[in-house]
Amino acid sequence: MSRQIRLNAFTMNCVVHLAPGQWTAESDRSTGYLDTGHWVDLAKLLERGRFDSLFLGDITGIYDVAGGSAEMALRTAAQVPMNDPAPLIPLMAHATEHLGFGVTLSVSYEHPYPLARRLTTLDHLSKGRVAWNIVTSYLDSGARSLGLDALVEHDARYDRADEFLDVCYALWEGGWEDGAVVRDREAGVYGDPARIHRVRHDGEHFRTDGVFQCEPSPQRTPLLFQAGGSDRGTRFAARHAECIFVGAPTPAGLRRTVDRLRDALRDAGRDPASVRIFAMFTVIVDETEALAKARHDAYRARVSYDGALALLSGWTGIDLSRYAPDDTLAYVDTNAGQSALASFSKLDPSRTWTVRDAVEFVGIGGRGGVAVGDPRQVADTLEAWMDETGVDGFNLASVEMPRTFEDIVAHLVPELQRRGVYKTEYADGTLREKLTGTEAQPASATLQAPHVGAAFRRHT
Repeated sequence: MSRQIRLNAFTMNCVVHLAPGQWTAESDRSTGYLDTGHWVDLAKLLERGRFDSLFLGDITGIYDVAGGSAEMALRTAAQVPMNDPAPLIPLMAHATEHLGFGVTLSVSYEHPYPLARRLTTLDHLSKGRVAWNIVTSYLDSGARSLGLDALVEHDARYDRADEFLDVCYALWEGGWEDGAVVRDREAGVYGDPARIHRVRHDGEHFRTDGVFQCEPSPQRTPLLFQAGGSDRGTRFAARHAECIFVGAPTPAGLRRTVDRLRDALRDAGRDPASVRIFAMFTVIVDETEALAKARHDAYRARVSYDGALALLSGWTGIDLSRYAPDDTLAYVDTNAGQSALASFSKLDPSRTWTVRDAVEFVGIGGRGGVAVGDPRQVADTLEAWMDETGVDGFNLASVEMPRTFEDIVAHLVPELQRRGVYKTEYADGTLREKLTGTEAQPASATLQAPHVGAAFRRHT
């Protein structure tokens, strides 16, 4: 293998992300999520380990599918309580120099103008280190919390998202020309009105008619992540995404997803190699295989089955508590996260999953693969997954906070660096410049053709 492995840390602003039950251990610090020091220390740790970014997930609503109520999620802290991730970014950006920050924001419950303004502000304050993970949301509880009767139909959410992005591009790329910010102290002129334009849009879902309040940030449009794995989500990713987040429990299933995404990018007229694909993954690494396996056994014993059941039921939109643990998990179309169920029941036909199999699996790291061992063994596993699946890197979830990431930085990163497959220093520039670019098209701080957003840029 010669390709460089890219790593993002994956977490949420909550107690339980993808390891229900682990917060109960005395050594775990997940309950410190309310303290600024918790996040600043994590950012510094990840930068020492040369992680590309801290990827902050988020949801709107709570998991109330299992048992028809929120009781399981509330009792086990399964992604509730959860705070807004965006305010964390300036804190961590101030304490670091290179680490990127991916923030999840839903297009289903916002208007493009304030969301674009918020992300531009974060991109300024981080000096161009912000990525937006674009989601359409998948919980009926979130829709009801915002006054809707139910979640909008799956594909219609993506139709709305396409228009949402077009409005954002018009604001970010078309509102202020390059050179519009003059900052001429002698003349007393800050902005050139002739180069600042009113953005008008009157569409099916959104209307706007005004001047974007923000001057262009280092990236203009933040680096764009997307995680939809359905057919409609794949078409959306092929049009917009610069990085794509995927998840499957086996290499065979992940390979099918990656191949489908690369084909969709090609069909959309984009270079498939220009988009970075990151797989959900969990690493438990220690100095020796015995130490790592002993810790993995302890983690397995601490998993909250009810917490994992609440998460998987919410992701799939199916109340799995209605089925016996030994029932086979079959794929059905739902209005929630269609890729969640497909990752167990459709993408890899060679394996049959029971309800118990899937619930116990997601109890450590969600829907991604898991590697347990000494640094050499885990590095071998990551390289093998890269070779077998065609991904560009991994979004690594924690089991024990912050020990999972401490062990990765202390044990795994040096082994990857020794093999020459992981950076020893950060590249210069914005997050987009650090993560994108090919031999045919070098990385740029801003969107470039043939990306659809580049067409919204005004040129003098």
